[in-house]
Amino acid sequence: MEETSLRKRREDEKSIQSIEHKTTNLQKELGLFSGICIIVGTIIGSGIFISPKSVLSNMEAVGPCLIVWAACGILATLGCNPPQVVIKLLAAAAILLITTVNALSVRLGSYVQNVFTAAKMVIVVIIIISGLVLLAQGNTRNFENSFEGTKLSLGAIGLAFYNGLWAYDGWNQLNYITEELRNPFRNLPLAIIIGIPLVTGCYILMNVSYFTVMTATELLQSQAVAVTFGDRVLYPASWVVPLFVAFSTIGAANGTCFTAGRLVYVAGREGHMLKVLSYVSVKRLTPAPAIIFYGIIAIIYIIPGDINSLVNYFSFAAWLFYGLTIFGLVVMRFTRKELKRPIKVPIFIPILVTLLSVFLVLAPIISEPAWEYLYCVLFMLSGLIFYFLFVYYKVGWAQKISKPLTMHLQMLMEVVPPEEAPE
Repeated sequence: MEETSLRKRREDEKSIQSIEHKTTNLQKELGLFSGICIIVGTIIGSGIFISPKSVLSNMEAVGPCLIVWAACGILATLGCNPPQVVIKLLAAAAILLITTVNALSVRLGSYVQNVFTAAKMVIVVIIIISGLVLLAQGNTRNFENSFEGTKLSLGAIGLAFYNGLWAYDGWNQLNYITEELRNPFRNLPLAIIIGIPLVTGCYILMNVSYFTVMTATELLQSQAVAVTFGDRVLYPASWVVPLFVAFSTIGAANGTCFTAGRLVYVAGREGHMLKVLSYVSVKRLTPAPAIIFYGIIAIIYIIPGDINSLVNYFSFAAWLFYGLTIFGLVVMRFTRKELKRPIKVPIFIPILVTLLSVFLVLAPIISEPAWEYLYCVLFMLSGLIFYFLFVYYKVGWAQKISKPLTMHLQMLMEVVPPEEAPE
């Protein structure tokens, strides 16, 4: 009897430990299909429906324009006019909604991503099929002499890639959530290999569809390329285009929030940001403080900027850090040879991407200097101030601010630091 009681007590303790472990750690709830949906759903946002105009304006010909779209995909693998305040308020509301969804549940965020990815693929397929039908009917005049008037300056090519790669951004998002991806050493590269070529094919075919109904001049004059396409081809059902563009944008924002929030979470856990950002919700198993912080930063970004400035601002910063990160991979290949590498690529790939990153960062600045680049550098350098005050040196007055804030957040959001999780 006593032995039975002791065995039962041990089983209860194991059960409690299992529940506690699940409560305080992120769970591996994402499979290969969800991984592909994150890649495709995060990449395909508003970019392909807007940025063809910017790419064409820099290249000035149909042929080079299509080549840029294909090249952007290879590199990644390796509207109406309402008042601006209304647009920004709507964007802020969408960010708040997406942040709430992802802070509440990993599974809910994943479901939302899968649904919106499916929805955006509907409009992608509609545009592609419509364009192919028109092409088969003989609408090929816009592809004649398609390399005539090509603009080949380094600055123009760099800016064209800025806009094209903005539409491809999201190619790296799955890397941020490997802790929650089942069998990551298999599913991570497989999702990338499947997802990005799928997006590249869709983008090229969509651009071909656009050029079947619009000349280069007409595309440049369009405020929203996909909407103009819908008005000319799908009328009277053209209203579906802006509706699904909105779905596409929300899906991309949701995927970015889902993945980039994990980047902030890991940065806090590793001591590179405030520790409170590494806390995990006890009830919901989500990195809620990191996701909320990311949402706040996103809202701040939309206050002063217009879309073109934000694209240039983002692309400059993103490819600066992409280049530094990939260069770090090259350096570690020679300085830390003993490290285990479950996923390994030939050394020429990171070297090539590093060189391309240098080109993408420097070419537009040299060719067409703009204030956005200076603002971007100042904004990044300002982060060092907060890092040294709050994280590295832990200055006394900074700790007096951060500690009470941490305690309030811990009680309000019911989150725990990572070291309190049982082994």
